[in-house]
Amino acid sequence: MELSPKFIEVKPNGFQPSERWRIMKNILIIGFAFMIHFMAFMGASNLQSSINADNSLGTFTLASIYGSLIFSNIFLPMLIISWLGCKWTIALTFAAYMPFIAAQFYPRFYTMIPAGLAVGLGGGPLWCAKCTYLTVVAEAYATVSDLSVDILVTRFFGLFFMFYQMAQVWGNLISSAVLSYGLEDEAATYSSWNVTVNASLIGKMCGANFCGVDSAMENPNLVPPSPERIQLISGIYLACMLLACLIVTFGVDSLARYDRGRTGSGTGKSGFKLLAVTLKLLGEKSQLLILPITIFIGAEQAFLFADYNAAYVSCAWGISNIGYVMICFGIINAIAAPVTGSVVKLTGRIPVMLFAFFLHMGILIALLWWRLQPQQGLLFFILSGLWGICDAIWLVQVNALSGLLFPGKEESGYSNFKLWEATGSVISYAYSPYLCTDIKLYVLMGILCLGIVCYLVIELTGRVKNAVIEVKQDFQLVASAEKFR
Repeated sequence: MELSPKFIEVKPNGFQPSERWRIMKNILIIGFAFMIHFMAFMGASNLQSSINADNSLGTFTLASIYGSLIFSNIFLPMLIISWLGCKWTIALTFAAYMPFIAAQFYPRFYTMIPAGLAVGLGGGPLWCAKCTYLTVVAEAYATVSDLSVDILVTRFFGLFFMFYQMAQVWGNLISSAVLSYGLEDEAATYSSWNVTVNASLIGKMCGANFCGVDSAMENPNLVPPSPERIQLISGIYLACMLLACLIVTFGVDSLARYDRGRTGSGTGKSGFKLLAVTLKLLGEKSQLLILPITIFIGAEQAFLFADYNAAYVSCAWGISNIGYVMICFGIINAIAAPVTGSVVKLTGRIPVMLFAFFLHMGILIALLWWRLQPQQGLLFFILSGLWGICDAIWLVQVNALSGLLFPGKEESGYSNFKLWEATGSVISYAYSPYLCTDIKLYVLMGILCLGIVCYLVIELTGRVKNAVIEVKQDFQLVASAEKFR
Protein backbone atom coordinates (compact mmCIF):
# COMPACT_ATOMS: atom_id res chain seq x y z
CA MET A 1 0.00 0.00 0.00
CA GLU A 2 1.37 3.41 -0.95
CA LEU A 3 1.89 5.68 2.03
CA SER A 4 1.23 9.38 1.79
CA PRO A 5 4.02 11.72 2.94
CA LYS A 6 3.94 12.45 6.67
CA PHE A 7 4.31 16.00 7.88
CA ILE A 8 5.10 16.86 11.45
CA GLU A 9 4.48 20.40 12.60
CA VAL A 10 7.52 21.56 14.49
CA LYS A 11 7.02 23.37 17.77
CA PRO A 12 9.93 24.39 20.04
CA ASN A 13 10.32 20.76 21.15
CA GLY A 14 8.92 19.08 18.03
CA PHE A 15 12.15 17.80 16.44
CA GLN A 16 13.68 14.54 17.43
CA PRO A 17 16.95 15.09 19.38
CA SER A 18 18.92 13.58 16.50
CA GLU A 19 17.75 16.37 14.18
CA ARG A 20 20.29 18.78 15.66
CA TRP A 21 23.10 16.41 14.73
CA ARG A 22 21.65 16.06 11.24
CA ILE A 23 21.67 19.82 10.80
CA MET A 24 25.28 19.98 11.99
CA LYS A 25 26.16 17.16 9.62
CA ASN A 26 24.84 19.13 6.67
CA ILE A 27 26.75 22.25 7.71
CA LEU A 28 29.99 20.30 8.12
CA ILE A 29 29.63 18.56 4.75
CA ILE A 30 28.90 21.84 2.97
CA GLY A 31 31.90 23.44 4.67
CA PHE A 32 34.15 20.52 3.72
CA ALA A 33 32.96 20.58 0.09
CA PHE A 34 33.61 24.33 -0.16
CA MET A 35 37.06 23.78 1.31
CA ILE A 36 37.92 21.15 -1.31
CA HIS A 37 36.49 23.26 -4.14
CA PHE A 38 38.03 26.57 -3.16
CA MET A 39 41.44 25.14 -2.31
CA ALA A 40 41.69 24.74 -6.08
CA PHE A 41 40.20 28.11 -7.00
CA MET A 42 42.12 30.09 -4.38
CA GLY A 43 45.39 28.34 -5.13
CA ALA A 44 45.07 29.23 -8.82
CA SER A 45 43.80 32.78 -8.16
CA ASN A 46 46.65 33.70 -5.84
CA LEU A 47 49.16 32.98 -8.62
CA GLN A 48 47.42 34.84 -11.44
CA SER A 49 49.07 38.25 -11.02
CA SER A 50 52.50 36.58 -11.07
CA ILE A 51 52.38 33.56 -13.40
CA ASN A 52 50.19 35.31 -16.01
CA ALA A 53 51.74 38.76 -15.69
CA ASP A 54 52.29 39.38 -19.42
CA ASN A 55 49.91 42.17 -20.50
CA SER A 56 48.29 41.77 -17.04
CA LEU A 57 46.44 38.67 -18.30
CA GLY A 58 46.01 37.22 -14.81
CA THR A 59 44.73 40.45 -13.31
CA PHE A 60 42.28 41.07 -16.15
CA THR A 61 41.05 37.48 -15.80
CA LEU A 62 40.32 38.08 -12.12
CA ALA A 63 38.53 41.31 -13.09
CA SER A 64 36.38 39.36 -15.56
CA ILE A 65 35.43 36.92 -12.80
CA TYR A 66 34.15 39.62 -10.50
CA GLY A 67 32.66 41.64 -13.35
CA SER A 68 30.44 38.74 -14.37
CA LEU A 69 29.76 38.06 -10.69
CA ILE A 70 28.09 41.47 -10.51
CA PHE A 71 25.73 40.50 -13.35
CA SER A 72 25.25 37.07 -11.79
CA ASN A 73 24.27 38.43 -8.39
CA ILE A 74 21.67 40.74 -9.91
CA PHE A 75 19.96 38.32 -12.28
CA LEU A 76 20.68 34.71 -11.37
CA PRO A 77 20.64 33.64 -7.69
CA MET A 78 16.93 33.71 -6.93
CA LEU A 79 16.02 32.36 -10.37
CA ILE A 80 18.45 29.43 -10.18
CA ILE A 81 17.63 28.63 -6.55
CA SER A 82 13.87 28.68 -7.27
CA TRP A 83 14.42 26.19 -10.09
CA LEU A 84 17.00 23.87 -8.52
CA GLY A 85 16.88 24.37 -4.77
CA CYS A 86 19.90 25.29 -2.67
CA LYS A 87 21.54 21.85 -2.66
CA TRP A 88 21.56 21.34 -6.43
CA THR A 89 22.48 24.96 -7.06
CA ILE A 90 25.64 24.44 -5.00
CA ALA A 91 26.52 21.15 -6.71
CA LEU A 92 25.99 22.37 -10.27
CA THR A 93 27.58 25.81 -9.92
CA PHE A 94 30.76 24.18 -8.62
CA ALA A 95 31.19 22.94 -12.21
CA ALA A 96 31.18 26.52 -13.55
CA TYR A 97 34.60 27.04 -11.94
CA MET A 98 36.26 24.18 -13.79
CA PRO A 99 36.95 26.01 -17.11
CA PHE A 100 39.05 28.55 -15.19
CA ILE A 101 41.37 25.79 -14.01
CA ALA A 102 41.38 24.08 -17.42
CA ALA A 103 42.38 27.37 -19.10
CA GLN A 104 45.67 27.32 -17.15
CA PHE A 105 46.85 24.61 -19.55
CA TYR A 106 46.76 27.18 -22.37
CA PRO A 107 46.59 30.70 -20.86
CA ARG A 108 45.57 33.20 -23.53
CA PHE A 109 43.11 36.08 -23.46
CA TYR A 110 40.61 34.08 -25.56
CA THR A 111 40.75 31.13 -23.14
CA MET A 112 41.18 32.83 -19.77
CA ILE A 113 38.64 35.64 -20.07
CA PRO A 114 35.67 33.40 -21.08
CA ALA A 115 36.64 30.97 -18.33
CA GLY A 116 36.68 33.85 -15.84
CA LEU A 117 33.23 34.95 -16.99
CA ALA A 118 31.92 31.42 -16.37
CA VAL A 119 33.24 31.50 -12.79
CA GLY A 120 31.41 34.75 -12.11
CA LEU A 121 28.13 33.48 -13.55
CA GLY A 122 28.24 30.45 -11.27
CA GLY A 123 29.48 32.36 -8.23
CA GLY A 124 26.34 34.41 -7.63
CA PRO A 125 23.92 31.47 -7.26
CA LEU A 126 26.56 29.42 -5.44
CA TRP A 127 27.15 31.87 -2.61
CA CYS A 128 23.53 32.90 -2.30
CA ALA A 129 22.48 29.24 -2.05
CA LYS A 130 25.09 28.56 0.62
CA CYS A 131 24.10 31.60 2.69
CA THR A 132 20.39 30.82 2.39
CA TYR A 133 20.97 27.19 3.40
CA LEU A 134 22.89 28.19 6.55
CA THR A 135 20.32 30.79 7.56
CA VAL A 136 17.31 28.48 7.13
CA VAL A 137 18.89 25.59 9.05
CA ALA A 138 19.85 28.06 11.79
CA GLU A 139 16.17 28.98 12.10
CA ALA A 140 15.27 25.29 12.26
CA TYR A 141 17.96 24.62 14.86
CA ALA A 142 16.66 27.49 16.99
CA THR A 143 13.35 25.64 17.45
CA VAL A 144 15.14 22.86 19.38
CA SER A 145 17.66 24.94 21.32
CA ASP A 146 17.78 27.77 23.80
CA LEU A 147 19.81 29.95 21.42
CA SER A 148 18.38 32.76 19.35
CA VAL A 149 18.51 32.80 15.57
CA ASP A 150 21.00 35.68 15.41
CA ILE A 151 23.49 33.83 17.62
CA LEU A 152 23.10 30.61 15.61
CA VAL A 153 23.49 32.38 12.25
CA THR A 154 26.77 33.92 13.44
CA ARG A 155 28.02 30.59 14.79
CA PHE A 156 27.11 28.66 11.66
CA PHE A 157 28.78 31.25 9.44
CA GLY A 158 31.85 31.15 11.67
CA LEU A 159 32.00 27.35 11.39
CA PHE A 160 31.57 27.51 7.63
CA PHE A 161 34.29 30.11 7.15
CA MET A 162 36.66 28.04 9.26
CA PHE A 163 36.43 25.37 6.56
CA TYR A 164 36.39 27.90 3.76
CA GLN A 165 39.56 29.68 4.85
CA MET A 166 41.37 26.37 5.33
CA ALA A 167 41.11 26.16 1.56
CA GLN A 168 43.86 28.77 1.48
CA VAL A 169 46.10 26.38 3.40
CA TRP A 170 45.66 23.26 1.29
CA GLY A 171 45.45 25.01 -2.08
CA ASN A 172 48.60 27.03 -1.48
CA LEU A 173 50.39 24.04 0.02
CA ILE A 174 49.85 22.20 -3.27
CA SER A 175 51.08 25.11 -5.39
CA SER A 176 54.06 25.82 -3.13
CA ALA A 177 55.15 22.19 -3.05
CA VAL A 178 55.02 21.91 -6.84
CA LEU A 179 56.65 25.28 -7.53
CA SER A 180 59.38 24.93 -4.90
CA TYR A 181 60.49 21.41 -5.83
CA GLY A 182 64.03 21.47 -7.24
CA LEU A 183 64.46 25.24 -6.96
CA GLU A 184 67.68 24.92 -4.96
CA ASP A 185 69.69 24.47 -8.13
CA GLU A 186 67.85 27.26 -9.94
CA ALA A 187 68.39 29.63 -7.01
CA ALA A 188 72.14 29.32 -7.38
CA THR A 189 71.86 30.97 -10.80
CA TYR A 190 70.64 34.17 -9.21
CA SER A 191 72.63 34.07 -5.96
CA SER A 192 74.88 36.97 -6.89
CA TRP A 193 71.88 39.07 -7.94
CA ASN A 194 70.16 38.33 -4.62
CA VAL A 195 73.19 39.44 -2.61
CA THR A 196 74.17 42.59 -4.50
CA VAL A 197 71.24 43.91 -6.51
CA ASN A 198 68.28 42.93 -4.29
CA ALA A 199 69.58 44.76 -1.26
CA SER A 200 69.85 48.03 -3.14
CA LEU A 201 66.85 47.88 -5.51
CA ILE A 202 64.08 45.92 -3.79
CA GLY A 203 63.22 48.85 -1.54
CA LYS A 204 62.88 51.07 -4.62
CA MET A 205 60.98 48.75 -6.97
CA CYS A 206 58.80 46.70 -4.56
CA GLY A 207 56.16 47.37 -1.92
CA ALA A 208 54.34 50.70 -1.98
CA ASN A 209 56.63 51.84 -4.83
CA PHE A 210 55.58 48.95 -7.09
CA CYS A 211 54.04 50.24 -10.32
CA GLY A 212 53.87 47.13 -12.50
CA VAL A 213 55.65 43.82 -13.00
CA ASP A 214 59.33 44.39 -13.79
CA SER A 215 60.95 42.35 -16.51
CA ALA A 216 62.80 39.19 -15.59
CA MET A 217 66.04 40.89 -16.61
CA GLU A 218 65.53 43.50 -13.87
CA ASN A 219 64.11 41.19 -11.21
CA PRO A 220 64.62 37.40 -11.48
CA ASN A 221 62.21 36.94 -8.56
CA LEU A 222 59.43 37.54 -11.08
CA VAL A 223 60.45 34.83 -13.57
CA PRO A 224 57.29 32.67 -14.03
CA PRO A 225 57.48 28.91 -13.37
CA SER A 226 57.68 26.40 -16.22
CA PRO A 227 54.43 25.45 -18.03
CA GLU A 228 54.85 21.83 -16.89
CA ARG A 229 54.60 22.84 -13.25
CA ILE A 230 51.51 24.97 -13.86
CA GLN A 231 49.84 22.10 -15.73
CA LEU A 232 50.56 19.66 -12.89
CA ILE A 233 49.00 22.05 -10.38
CA SER A 234 45.98 22.55 -12.65
CA GLY A 235 45.39 18.81 -13.01
CA ILE A 236 45.33 18.39 -9.23
CA TYR A 237 42.96 21.32 -8.85
CA LEU A 238 40.51 19.96 -11.45
CA ALA A 239 40.29 16.67 -9.55
CA CYS A 240 39.51 18.58 -6.33
CA MET A 241 36.62 20.45 -7.94
CA LEU A 242 35.08 17.24 -9.28
CA LEU A 243 35.31 15.69 -5.80
CA ALA A 244 33.54 18.69 -4.25
CA CYS A 245 30.60 18.28 -6.65
CA LEU A 246 30.22 14.64 -5.67
CA ILE A 247 30.40 15.40 -1.94
CA VAL A 248 27.46 17.83 -2.11
CA THR A 249 25.45 15.59 -4.44
CA PHE A 250 25.58 12.53 -2.20
CA GLY A 251 26.15 14.00 1.27
CA VAL A 252 23.83 16.99 1.78
CA ASP A 253 20.08 16.97 2.52
CA SER A 254 17.76 19.07 0.42
CA LEU A 255 16.74 22.33 2.11
CA ALA A 256 13.12 21.26 1.54
CA ARG A 257 13.53 19.27 4.74
CA TYR A 258 13.53 22.48 6.77
CA ASP A 259 11.83 25.24 4.80
CA ARG A 260 8.38 23.73 4.21
CA GLY A 261 5.81 26.09 5.63
CA ARG A 262 8.39 28.88 5.73
CA THR A 263 7.82 31.97 3.62
CA GLY A 264 11.00 33.35 2.06
CA SER A 265 11.68 36.19 -0.30
CA GLY A 266 11.60 33.91 -3.28
CA THR A 267 8.53 31.86 -2.48
CA GLY A 268 5.95 31.56 -5.24
CA LYS A 269 7.29 34.28 -7.51
CA SER A 270 8.05 34.23 -11.20
CA GLY A 271 11.50 34.94 -12.56
CA PHE A 272 11.11 38.68 -13.15
CA LYS A 273 9.32 39.14 -9.85
CA LEU A 274 12.19 37.38 -8.09
CA LEU A 275 14.59 39.77 -9.78
CA ALA A 276 12.46 42.71 -8.69
CA VAL A 277 12.69 41.58 -5.05
CA THR A 278 16.48 41.60 -5.25
CA LEU A 279 16.64 45.03 -6.84
CA LYS A 280 13.97 46.45 -4.52
CA LEU A 281 16.18 45.70 -1.52
CA LEU A 282 18.64 48.30 -2.78
CA GLY A 283 16.10 50.95 -1.83
CA GLU A 284 16.17 50.06 1.87
CA LYS A 285 18.31 52.25 4.15
CA SER A 286 19.91 49.26 5.89
CA GLN A 287 21.09 47.87 2.54
CA LEU A 288 22.55 51.22 1.51
CA LEU A 289 24.36 51.60 4.84
CA ILE A 290 25.94 48.16 4.62
CA LEU A 291 27.21 48.72 1.05
CA PRO A 292 30.52 50.51 1.83
CA ILE A 293 31.85 47.85 4.20
CA THR A 294 30.70 45.16 1.76
CA ILE A 295 32.57 46.88 -1.08
CA PHE A 296 35.63 47.10 1.16
CA ILE A 297 35.59 43.32 1.72
CA GLY A 298 35.84 42.75 -2.01
CA ALA A 299 38.51 45.42 -2.45
CA GLU A 300 40.72 44.24 0.42
CA GLN A 301 40.62 40.64 -0.79
CA ALA A 302 41.53 41.73 -4.31
CA PHE A 303 44.44 43.77 -2.98
CA LEU A 304 45.74 40.87 -0.90
CA PHE A 305 45.51 38.23 -3.62
CA ALA A 306 46.81 40.40 -6.47
CA ASP A 307 48.77 43.41 -5.23
CA TYR A 308 50.22 42.06 -1.99
CA ASN A 309 51.33 38.87 -3.72
CA ALA A 310 52.85 40.70 -6.71
CA ALA A 311 54.20 43.93 -5.17
CA TYR A 312 55.47 42.49 -1.90
CA VAL A 313 55.89 38.71 -1.89
CA SER A 314 56.84 37.98 -5.52
CA CYS A 315 58.85 41.16 -6.09
CA ALA A 316 60.94 40.90 -2.93
CA TRP A 317 60.96 37.19 -2.17
CA GLY A 318 59.97 35.20 -5.27
CA ILE A 319 56.86 33.64 -6.83
CA SER A 320 57.49 30.25 -5.19
CA ASN A 321 56.92 31.79 -1.74
CA ILE A 322 53.42 33.14 -2.47
CA GLY A 323 51.80 29.88 -1.42
CA TYR A 324 53.58 29.73 1.92
CA VAL A 325 52.59 33.29 2.80
CA MET A 326 48.97 32.61 1.82
CA ILE A 327 48.99 29.45 3.93
CA CYS A 328 49.67 31.64 6.95
CA PHE A 329 46.76 33.87 5.96
CA GLY A 330 44.48 30.84 5.55
CA ILE A 331 45.37 29.23 8.89
CA ILE A 332 44.87 32.41 10.91
CA ASN A 333 41.69 33.20 8.99
CA ALA A 334 40.29 29.72 9.59
CA ILE A 335 40.99 29.97 13.33
CA ALA A 336 39.63 33.50 13.65
CA ALA A 337 36.36 32.76 11.81
CA PRO A 338 34.76 30.55 14.52
CA VAL A 339 36.45 32.48 17.34
CA THR A 340 34.84 35.74 16.27
CA GLY A 341 31.40 34.15 16.60
CA SER A 342 32.13 33.17 20.21
CA VAL A 343 33.68 36.52 21.08
CA VAL A 344 30.65 38.40 19.75
CA LYS A 345 28.45 36.48 22.17
CA LEU A 346 30.54 37.87 25.06
CA THR A 347 31.32 41.40 23.88
CA GLY A 348 28.68 42.20 21.30
CA ARG A 349 29.34 42.93 17.63
CA ILE A 350 30.47 46.58 17.86
CA PRO A 351 33.74 46.03 19.82
CA VAL A 352 34.76 43.24 17.45
CA MET A 353 34.09 45.34 14.35
CA LEU A 354 35.99 48.32 15.81
CA PHE A 355 38.93 46.04 16.64
CA ALA A 356 39.01 44.85 13.01
CA PHE A 357 38.86 48.47 11.81
CA PHE A 358 41.85 49.67 13.84
CA LEU A 359 43.89 46.54 13.13
CA HIS A 360 43.25 46.68 9.38
CA MET A 361 43.99 50.40 9.24
CA GLY A 362 47.27 49.72 11.03
CA ILE A 363 48.20 47.04 8.48
CA LEU A 364 47.50 49.39 5.56
CA ILE A 365 49.65 52.13 7.12
CA ALA A 366 52.46 49.63 7.74
CA LEU A 367 52.36 48.48 4.10
CA LEU A 368 52.53 52.09 2.99
CA TRP A 369 55.71 52.82 4.92
CA TRP A 370 57.43 49.43 4.74
CA ARG A 371 60.70 49.42 2.78
CA LEU A 372 61.30 45.79 1.87
CA GLN A 373 64.57 43.87 2.13
CA PRO A 374 65.25 40.24 1.02
CA GLN A 375 65.92 39.03 4.57
CA GLN A 376 62.55 40.17 5.98
CA GLY A 377 60.67 36.95 5.20
CA LEU A 378 59.05 36.76 8.66
CA LEU A 379 57.25 40.08 8.14
CA PHE A 380 55.41 38.71 5.09
CA PHE A 381 53.88 36.02 7.32
CA ILE A 382 53.06 38.39 10.18
CA LEU A 383 51.21 40.85 7.96
CA SER A 384 49.30 38.12 6.08
CA GLY A 385 48.30 36.53 9.40
CA LEU A 386 47.01 39.83 10.81
CA TRP A 387 45.16 40.42 7.54
CA GLY A 388 43.57 36.99 8.02
CA ILE A 389 42.15 38.04 11.41
CA CYS A 390 40.57 41.15 9.91
CA ASP A 391 39.18 39.33 6.88
CA ALA A 392 37.60 36.65 9.08
CA ILE A 393 35.82 39.28 11.16
CA TRP A 394 34.55 41.14 8.09
CA LEU A 395 33.30 37.98 6.39
CA VAL A 396 31.55 36.42 9.37
CA GLN A 397 29.99 39.56 10.80
CA VAL A 398 28.90 41.24 7.56
CA ASN A 399 27.54 37.95 6.18
CA ALA A 400 25.57 37.47 9.38
CA LEU A 401 24.30 41.06 9.21
CA SER A 402 23.09 40.50 5.65
CA GLY A 403 20.81 37.76 6.94
CA LEU A 404 19.74 39.42 10.20
CA LEU A 405 18.83 42.78 8.64
CA PHE A 406 16.45 41.20 6.11
CA PRO A 407 14.57 38.29 7.74
CA GLY A 408 12.42 36.51 5.17
CA LYS A 409 14.48 38.12 2.39
CA GLU A 410 17.70 36.17 2.89
CA GLU A 411 18.11 35.29 -0.79
CA SER A 412 17.91 38.99 -1.69
CA GLY A 413 20.16 40.08 1.17
CA TYR A 414 22.92 37.62 0.33
CA SER A 415 22.57 38.27 -3.37
CA ASN A 416 23.17 41.95 -2.71
CA PHE A 417 26.10 41.12 -0.41
CA LYS A 418 27.89 39.20 -3.13
CA LEU A 419 26.91 41.82 -5.69
CA TRP A 420 28.65 44.65 -3.84
CA GLU A 421 31.53 42.50 -2.62
CA ALA A 422 32.14 41.62 -6.28
CA THR A 423 31.87 45.29 -7.21
CA GLY A 424 34.68 46.10 -4.80
CA SER A 425 36.81 43.31 -6.24
CA VAL A 426 36.26 44.13 -9.90
CA ILE A 427 37.00 47.82 -9.36
CA SER A 428 40.20 46.92 -7.52
CA TYR A 429 41.32 44.45 -10.19
CA ALA A 430 40.39 46.86 -13.00
CA TYR A 431 42.57 49.73 -11.79
CA SER A 432 45.34 47.45 -10.50
CA PRO A 433 47.46 47.48 -13.73
CA TYR A 434 47.34 51.28 -13.94
CA LEU A 435 47.97 52.55 -10.39
CA CYS A 436 50.99 52.26 -8.12
CA THR A 437 50.59 50.34 -4.87
CA ASP A 438 50.67 53.42 -2.61
CA ILE A 439 47.61 54.90 -4.35
CA LYS A 440 45.75 51.61 -3.96
CA LEU A 441 46.48 51.65 -0.23
CA TYR A 442 45.05 55.15 0.14
CA VAL A 443 41.90 54.06 -1.72
CA LEU A 444 41.44 51.11 0.66
CA MET A 445 41.83 53.38 3.68
CA GLY A 446 39.12 55.70 2.41
CA ILE A 447 36.62 52.91 1.73
CA LEU A 448 37.32 51.35 5.14
CA CYS A 449 36.68 54.61 7.00
CA LEU A 450 33.40 55.17 5.16
CA GLY A 451 32.38 51.54 5.75
CA ILE A 452 32.89 51.59 9.52
CA VAL A 453 30.98 54.89 9.87
CA CYS A 454 27.98 53.50 7.98
CA TYR A 455 28.13 50.27 9.99
CA LEU A 456 28.04 52.19 13.26
CA VAL A 457 24.95 54.04 12.03
CA ILE A 458 23.26 50.64 11.52
CA GLU A 459 24.10 49.52 15.04
CA LEU A 460 23.45 52.76 16.89
CA THR A 461 20.04 53.25 15.26
CA GLY A 462 18.96 49.75 16.36
CA ARG A 463 18.30 48.43 12.87
CA VAL A 464 19.64 44.94 13.65
CA LYS A 465 17.61 44.57 16.84
CA ASN A 466 14.44 45.74 15.12
CA ALA A 467 14.89 43.33 12.22
CA VAL A 468 15.59 40.14 14.19
CA ILE A 469 12.50 37.98 14.52
CA GLU A 470 11.85 37.54 18.23
CA VAL A 471 9.32 34.74 17.86
CA LYS A 472 10.76 31.53 16.45
CA GLN A 473 9.13 30.38 13.24
CA ASP A 474 7.19 27.17 12.98
CA PHE A 475 8.54 24.66 10.49
CA GLN A 476 7.26 21.48 8.98
CA LEU A 477 9.60 18.53 8.88
CA VAL A 478 9.06 15.92 6.18
CA ALA A 479 9.42 12.59 7.88
CA SER A 480 10.20 10.62 4.76
CA ALA A 481 13.77 11.55 3.78
CA GLU A 482 13.46 9.47 0.65
CA LYS A 483 11.16 12.11 -0.82
CA PHE A 484 13.95 14.65 -1.15
CA ARG A 485 15.90 15.40 -4.26
